[in-house]
Amino acid sequence: MRLVIKYGGTSISTAKDIQAVSNHINTLSKKHQIVVVCSAINGTTDDLIEISESIQKENKSKAEQLASKIINRHKQLAKQTIKKSDVQKKLLKKLDQDFAELLALIDGMVLLGEVTPRSMDYLISFGERLSIKLVSSAINDSGKKSIPLTGKEVGIVTDSNFGESRPLMDTTRLRVSKTVDTLFSNKTISVVGGFTGADQHGHITTFGRGGSDYSATTIGSCIKADEIWLMSDVNGLMTADPKIVKNAKLLKEVSYIEAIEMALFGAKQIHPRTFEPLLTKKIPMKIRSSFNVKNEGTLVTVSPSSSVKNTVKCVSNVRNNGLIDIQGGSMVGTPGTAAKIFATLAKSGINVMMISQNPSESSITIVVKNTDLDKAVSALEMELLGKIIKKLEVTTDVAIIALIGSGMRGTVGVASKVFGAIEKNKVNVSMITQGSSELNLAFVVKNSDTNAAVRALHNEFELDKIN
Repeated sequence: MRLVIKYGGTSISTAKDIQAVSNHINTLSKKHQIVVVCSAINGTTDDLIEISESIQKENKSKAEQLASKIINRHKQLAKQTIKKSDVQKKLLKKLDQDFAELLALIDGMVLLGEVTPRSMDYLISFGERLSIKLVSSAINDSGKKSIPLTGKEVGIVTDSNFGESRPLMDTTRLRVSKTVDTLFSNKTISVVGGFTGADQHGHITTFGRGGSDYSATTIGSCIKADEIWLMSDVNGLMTADPKIVKNAKLLKEVSYIEAIEMALFGAKQIHPRTFEPLLTKKIPMKIRSSFNVKNEGTLVTVSPSSSVKNTVKCVSNVRNNGLIDIQGGSMVGTPGTAAKIFATLAKSGINVMMISQNPSESSITIVVKNTDLDKAVSALEMELLGKIIKKLEVTTDVAIIALIGSGMRGTVGVASKVFGAIEKNKVNVSMITQGSSELNLAFVVKNSDTNAAVRALHNEFELDKIN
């Protein structure tokens, strides 16, 4: 098989983890052709983001302190992970070149006193540049041929939307398939840095948080992979958060559309666009744990087998949000009201997670993250209060509870079952939405009622008996 295997930052954060990964790859490569995709080592991207914040605050010493923390950590990992002295020596030399470039970049940004989206992408791409060299050297150390490649080097070409770029698929497909096919014919395992590519001018771009998954599926679609595995510290997608529900079960199989909904509702930090490259090619994907390789994890396919078509697959929750109820008599029957509200929020860079409007049109209720709440309220007050909005009512600290499952479509009585179970547990619901696809039924409760609501629904739909 042609496999693309992506490792998250937690899977490669210690010397022991990196050795386990390289041994697993070594074993798999005896039977399969493999491309490995890696995230930055756990915590590195956060440190690089903090460096950029220190530069903006003109705190050069803090930026340099963080840089030396990154440098020391990677040097230490290199020495602990690689046993053969010639491989280790080569690795340290390559890492030193990257460190010199990182420090020169920080100096340049400090001199300019600014962080542009372009320089930011260049800065945070270093996490993956360093991790792929460690993983690739570990594979060499275990006796296989391997080379590290950045997203740019493997051939991922994107638009110039720094921080949130998208691959230009036709060009990317040609370049990536050519690069990877050559490496396959040389029996070389490529270790590709996730999360980054380069625009047509060669400037480094990033896909945004969780973008390594997106890199893996993009590469998988380019090389017509048989399967894509996302390896992290979780066994797969679960029926609920195991921290809340003790008897939560691993889901053996879900459809793409269910997995997209689960990703959006926090089942696992998957980049929302991860599934785009797979849909046309219908490539199956597995979400697995790198710490428990005997477990097959969750299989994500276009149409799961009929044996796993349960009404409800999982109960997800997203805590710490704010609810804004926007009211105004002049909103009734006025075309473009909703457009003005959402344009105002979009201009302030606020993501709306949930929307509900009553048929009388006299109020629209939206849910945003707690961190965006103040910004959202002040933007709406400044632009629209006294014009189309008469009143704003705000509720802080609410959670979205979402039931996800394609089997809900056309099944009578799901909603009554849901709200019956919620009522029995004396939980108050402040907002409800369900799209016409009936794939997801979501409602809002207080943060403090989250656990009770999730457990009640998990029991009601007997999700511990799934699969």
